[in-house]
Amino acid sequence: MEAGIEPEDIGQNQEYAGRLEYHGDKKKDCTLKITDLRERDSATYTFRFITDQTRGRYYGDPGVTLTVTGLQVKVTGGHQDKTLTCSTTCTLTDNPTYIWYKNGHKVKEDTSSLDSDSFSDTDSYSCAVKGHEDLHSPAVYGPRNTSVSVSPSGEIVEGSSVTLTCSSDANPPVQSYTWWYKKNGGEHQSMTGPQHVFNQIQSSDTGEYYCESQNEMGTDRSRTMNMDVKCE
Repeated sequence: MEAGIEPEDIGQNQEYAGRLEYHGDKKKDCTLKITDLRERDSATYTFRFITDQTRGRYYGDPGVTLTVTGLQVKVTGGHQDKTLTCSTTCTLTDNPTYIWYKNGHKVKEDTSSLDSDSFSDTDSYSCAVKGHEDLHSPAVYGPRNTSVSVSPSGEIVEGSSVTLTCSSDANPPVQSYTWWYKKNGGEHQSMTGPQHVFNQIQSSDTGEYYCESQNEMGTDRSRTMNMDVKCE
């Protein structure tokens, strides 16, 4: 416990609501059980006695440090040769059996990895250790729901500042965004990054714009947005 820092009363924290169980007599011992553990429960825990003495409160020092780790799916390899590996920093029994789930449904077990010929980047994948099937890893999936928004909204006037923003849902997070535009009958690649900024937009920037988002699992494209720049 750091000097000068008042520990948080987890009994008043909604994050722990319904997950705390006190065992024994709270006036004599400090046995606490936390159920449904989450990674964010990792912390140093102390106990507190409230007494009628001058100081009033006494804390257990240095406390007990709890580190919570969970399963993770790691993505390695290129787009044509990807491998998904189920891993954890927890100490497991020798040769544990891993179970793989596609879109929440069991598809395979007896291996810690899935090769590229076993999955598609349009689906989501998670894993669990056999015997603990209720404890899934977070799912990994390629970008989805990729969209373009424009700011400010409304009519776009030549000479104004306009920002196009590309957003996408993905896990692992999006690695790269690529912007494309169509005008004068041709398609061209523009800048990369989640935003495309026009500091002083011109009527010649009128055209169709869309973005592509990419992570280790795959690529997704937004719908085309028609941008019409008005002359002053």
